[in-house]
Amino acid sequence: MEIIFGEERMPGEAVVAKMKEAAALCIRHEGFAADEEERTEISLSFVTPEDIRALNREYRGVDRVTDVLSFPQFEDFEDIPEDGVIALGDVVICTDQALLQADEYGHSPEREIVYLFVHSVLHLLGYDHMEESEKQEMRKREEEVMSLIGLERNQGRSV
Repeated sequence: MEIIFGEERMPGEAVVAKMKEAAALCIRHEGFAADEEERTEISLSFVTPEDIRALNREYRGVDRVTDVLSFPQFEDFEDIPEDGVIALGDVVICTDQALLQADEYGHSPEREIVYLFVHSVLHLLGYDHMEESEKQEMRKREEEVMSLIGLERNQGRSV
């Protein structure tokens, strides 16, 4: 599992380690074999509110700032290559929005950023939250992963 960071500042090593651990848990849960896990890459960028608003407007037709956007590479996992890199897709996180939400929810900025990453990785893996049953399934999976990596909800400590 590799996370490819954009040119901007990377989060601290502890946050990167939690992201890698979380992504690995997500893909294992979906039945990826060990060799597939090793070949998997996710692109991650941290952007400004202006940048994410422009992306949200262009790709979703929603003209407002959001916290995270996901751009999956595969619609059907039968298209995953048997050899070479498995580029699952791109994750774009608005750092400013993540910091606001961390304050609002009463937990650390690191926890919020890792949570948004987990949420987005699940989108890359085909999860959605348009229907209530899908939303419940996705939220349950998010909380399971966050618990397994020691970042339960409303935890105020840093990673």
